[in-house]
Amino acid sequence: MSLRVLVTDGMDAGAVAQLRADGFEIVEKFYEPDELGTALKEFDVVIIRSATKIKKQQIDDAKGGNLKLIIRAGVGMDNIDIPYAEAAGIQVKNTPRSSSNAVAELAIALLFSCARFVSAAGYSARQQKWEKKAYSKGFEVTGKTMGVIGYGRIGQMVGAKAQALGMNVLSYVNRNKPEGCECETMKFVTPDELFAQSDVIVLCAPGSGKPIVDAESIAKMKDGVVIINVSRGANVDEAALLDALNSGKVRAAGIDVLVDEKNPNWELASHPAVSCTPHVGAGTKEAQKRIGAELVDIIRNF
Repeated sequence: MSLRVLVTDGMDAGAVAQLRADGFEIVEKFYEPDELGTALKEFDVVIIRSATKIKKQQIDDAKGGNLKLIIRAGVGMDNIDIPYAEAAGIQVKNTPRSSSNAVAELAIALLFSCARFVSAAGYSARQQKWEKKAYSKGFEVTGKTMGVIGYGRIGQMVGAKAQALGMNVLSYVNRNKPEGCECETMKFVTPDELFAQSDVIVLCAPGSGKPIVDAESIAKMKDGVVIINVSRGANVDEAALLDALNSGKVRAAGIDVLVDEKNPNWELASHPAVSCTPHVGAGTKEAQKRIGAELVDIIRNF
């Protein structure tokens, strides 16, 4: 009997076709949180992205059923209670390599948008205003210092792209320092040194349970710093960031993730100094094909 696979948040069509050709039964359907667990009883595998959460309630509701594997199509896995799932005999996997370049490129895109008012000036032009003087006070990234918080796959790609643009890169690590990264234009420093020396700070770290960027850390940053978050919304204290934008302490922010994406902080997302995208870090055709291929391999080898 072939595996039954539930895809809740969408998947590359080519990958779906491959799995069906292999004889797997694929059902593409989104379930509300209070319905998901019961539905999972009827499936051997579930593939989710960021919109679906599988926590204790869903795992409890799925007990006694067929569920053996949860796959996060992407990197971050904070929408899954991994220890609870594994204690229930359910394996949990993700696709950590596939979307790294796409997320890194978006971080750089947000950097340029903040540096040159791309979002605000574009909106102004669409309102049939030609405000050249208002948007002629941008800055060049070459020669600036970027602090990257989280120097894993994505962080290292962001750092490499920043160095290629002529920037100096700083990061810090709590445990294992990645080898082969340090050079004349890339140094590992303490968190306080990163905050104090960076012109731009990019968050690439996994969710830590509490904000990395809050009022205390912002106070340690340069006046006019730019903050970019392509990691997790909860890594930033949104109220503190909004206050800092309003005061001018933070010059601009690039945001792809918010704390509550079903009920976004619109005051922050629509701030004139913010370039905001709706969690599209992995949203490229190339990344989705790579994710799909990785998902196919995981299921074939399961």
